[in-house]
Amino acid sequence: MDISKFKILAILFLPVFFFNNAPAQDFIDKATVQGNIYAESNYYFNDTIIGAEHVPEYIRSNIYGNLFYRYKGINAGIRYEAYQPPLLGFDPKYEGHGIAHRFISYTDTLYEVTIGNFYEQYGSGLILRAYEDKNLGIDNAFDGFRLLIRPVAGLTIKGMIGKQRYFWENGPGTVRGADADWSILQLLRPESLTNFTIGFSAVSRYQSDRDPLYNFPENVAAFAARSSLYAGKFFVSGEYAWKVNDPSATNSLIYKNGEALILTGSYSTKGLGILASAKYIDNMDFRSSRTATSNDLTLGYLPATTRQHTYSLPGMYPYATQPTGEAGAYLQVNYLIPKNTKIGGKYGTNIQVSGSVANSIDNQQINDTIPIGKPGTLGYKSHLGGIGDEKYFHDISIEINRRLTRDLRLVTGFVNQYYNKAVIEGHPGEDPVSAWSVYVDLNQKLQDNRNIRYEVQHLLTRQDKGSWLMMLVEYSIAPQWSFSITDQYNYGNEDKDYRTHYFLLNASFNKGPHRLSFNYGKQREGIICVGGICRKVPAAYAAGITFSTTF
Repeated sequence: MDISKFKILAILFLPVFFFNNAPAQDFIDKATVQGNIYAESNYYFNDTIIGAEHVPEYIRSNIYGNLFYRYKGINAGIRYEAYQPPLLGFDPKYEGHGIAHRFISYTDTLYEVTIGNFYEQYGSGLILRAYEDKNLGIDNAFDGFRLLIRPVAGLTIKGMIGKQRYFWENGPGTVRGADADWSILQLLRPESLTNFTIGFSAVSRYQSDRDPLYNFPENVAAFAARSSLYAGKFFVSGEYAWKVNDPSATNSLIYKNGEALILTGSYSTKGLGILASAKYIDNMDFRSSRTATSNDLTLGYLPATTRQHTYSLPGMYPYATQPTGEAGAYLQVNYLIPKNTKIGGKYGTNIQVSGSVANSIDNQQINDTIPIGKPGTLGYKSHLGGIGDEKYFHDISIEINRRLTRDLRLVTGFVNQYYNKAVIEGHPGEDPVSAWSVYVDLNQKLQDNRNIRYEVQHLLTRQDKGSWLMMLVEYSIAPQWSFSITDQYNYGNEDKDYRTHYFLLNASFNKGPHRLSFNYGKQREGIICVGGICRKVPAAYAAGITFSTTF
């Protein structure tokens, strides 16, 4: 029997062993079955002006379907995926179809055990985070065994072993991990409103070494310690991670240990919220394969300390975390000007001000004869907290959200950005981008659950492809219908032949758990990022249909 088929059959029949005294009919009558389906297909057209690539197969599709079974403490599930072939912007190695995810777990008050595929995160994810994000084309789930134990109130101990998903196969490295998280006051003073938590993690990756030139460490270990305190209006947390030297394709094969430090603090009270964070990252690209690049087989997750913009033009230059070396900080202040005041108006006004910056770290030559980053050496010298001279990114923004009348709301904002394209996108020699953006979003409620929204955005820059103007009109009839038309105009391109309109028409229909949408238009080349993890999006001219449902 094919091993993959054997695993699926084992998952389907394992509930019998967990509840061998339960009547067989209970597994049907008293069980819950749920699922969801998502399907997206595009028909691609050629467009040499915007750089839309020629594809031999004009129709391309991404399809996902999940099925979950629950009975008492048992949870089981499978996911079917099909990429025939994948939509543009997704790795062609996804092409194919089959059962990509299958698992069974059992949970009670003391423990939780899982076999098959699972996702996991230790702390903030510095040394271990397995997760799925279809928009980024990421699914680095483990295939193996996971155990979680809660021996006393407030204490959680986790352990796992497995291999990571690599498209339709598993990666070469074997990963073992353990984590302990203790909410101290939950055990000692369960009535306390203050919460103090400490945690420790350890992760090991094994990958055999058969390289004829380099002596790679086969076992690479990483450790992390963390703590957090929540007390009334205040929250502070910190996590430090350290990793054994791990020469890899992403760090130029240097034998330097890695470390990372993340600090976060917040304060909130009526009408005021403050969030601050800082991080230091030094050679912390941790994967289950030393040859992996891009977003493949990542073990560690290094969160961004920058604002994630929801509007398209301010989001044109998003920051991608630099795991080989980065020092950054972020500050955000939210303030509500009270209603029925001269400045706040009748309904009050929300103001958000934020600023972020990312720089290189301060690294020095090991000696006069070894250049920084030379393969096969220690690479460079550095010290925790040392900030370098090269700026990677900054973002300064202010956003005002104000309800003008009972039926009219205004959102407007201003953004200034510096974007080191040579570093962030890995394009040596590219000039950095200095960009200024402004946006206005006007939302008006009409009668009979109807709504119309107008959006105008402008981005001004002399670098890259020059300045952009964007306009959107969206009309919706709640809760079922929505229509929109968008145009992004690259009017500032130095080459007049490429001063192009990127129009997009969209219509969607919702009914209960079902959603059907159509789109037709052009997509500019760019990068989308979520939490500092990014995916390149190619230029495209397409007509598409998307369907999703849950049951």
